[in-house]
Amino acid sequence: MSFSRILLSTTLIGALAACASPMSRMPAAGGPRAPADVTVTPIPPANPGDEAGLQRFVQQFRARALSSGVSGPTYDRAMALARYNPEVIRLDRRQAEFSRPVWLYLDSAVSDVRITTGRQKLAQLSPVLSRIEAQYGVPREIVLAVWGMESNFGANRGRMQIIPSLATLAYDGRRGEMFQNQLIAALQILQAGDTDPQHMLGSWAGAMGHTQFMPTSYLEYAVDFNGDGRRDIWSEDPTDSLASTAAYLARSGWQRGATWGAEVRLPANFNMGLIGKGTRRSAGDWSAQGVRTMSGGGLPAGNGSIIMPAGARGPAFFITDNFRSILRYNNSDNYALGVSYLAERIAGRPGIQGAWPRQDRTLSTAERQEIQQRLAQRGFYQGEIDGLFGSATMESVSAFQRSIGVTPDGYPTSILLDQLRR
Repeated sequence: MSFSRILLSTTLIGALAACASPMSRMPAAGGPRAPADVTVTPIPPANPGDEAGLQRFVQQFRARALSSGVSGPTYDRAMALARYNPEVIRLDRRQAEFSRPVWLYLDSAVSDVRITTGRQKLAQLSPVLSRIEAQYGVPREIVLAVWGMESNFGANRGRMQIIPSLATLAYDGRRGEMFQNQLIAALQILQAGDTDPQHMLGSWAGAMGHTQFMPTSYLEYAVDFNGDGRRDIWSEDPTDSLASTAAYLARSGWQRGATWGAEVRLPANFNMGLIGKGTRRSAGDWSAQGVRTMSGGGLPAGNGSIIMPAGARGPAFFITDNFRSILRYNNSDNYALGVSYLAERIAGRPGIQGAWPRQDRTLSTAERQEIQQRLAQRGFYQGEIDGLFGSATMESVSAFQRSIGVTPDGYPTSILLDQLRR
């Protein structure tokens, strides 16, 4: 899944599970195909001490890899590429000063250029998309939207060799154990013969292919849809990547024939304490409270929640279990909305109609951390002080807002910070 979007925050992929068992499938005859005209991002020079430390790690890690079913020849061939990459460490430790508000995120995610490209791909790949949709039940527009979000429809798949990047992060990263699992998974992929070490390319944190699968997710969800004997997500042909994405969403609970949700209008007397993914009710229950789609019609069938990612002054959305399936791909409401509305626009349907509070001042990371600190001091928040506003922080904000008698929308603003400072 996507680590191309990593600052490893709320965008951290929910699918980073424990490493899967070794692949038993033998490589197809003739070996993996190399992508045409491969340009590999060079590794900058490293401090000699860092490089020496990495090479010691490579020697020590061999026993663990072999105990996980990786053969000695596979390990030695792959890890011969391992070098300490200081650029990977720099990117891993980078933290943006400001976090983009949801409307700026969506402006980029659902841009006119991306919509146009998505519609072109919809026409070009119609036969294969029809087969993928028929097999997995995930709408073609959703699959295309994930592709657009992850790699700009294959244009930005990443050109770093995965083995050096993962080895560096496994040795010297902030999440060493996690990346050690990813490194073993990458070695198992190589042993299966789906690609070779030189052509296993991706982003700096190990996400690979058109739809940016991490190695553990690849082992669990990737499919050989074109029947050539390899689950090939690296070549110019996106077929296996698109089918693997549909397989991932289907196994994450996507309900065939259902939608992700809809933008909604809330009645004037709506109980804002019900906002958030923690409250799930049937479409009938929400409708009985006066919730309607923007056209005035009924809500999509099924159970769902109401979210307001920009607070009470922004748009509201009814989200179903299919939206939660997208969150399994990337556990960020902004990301899931980006996928949902890029899909809507590719399909020729309207975009978001409600107005965003674009006049709100963007909070710095330090200010967002201060909000968390002050919430913790008041007993409302128990999570990490990282300036990243996920569900736990927003629920804490809502609880604080209720305690002082203001609208509990869970949305962080400079006004909220002033209220906490009093």
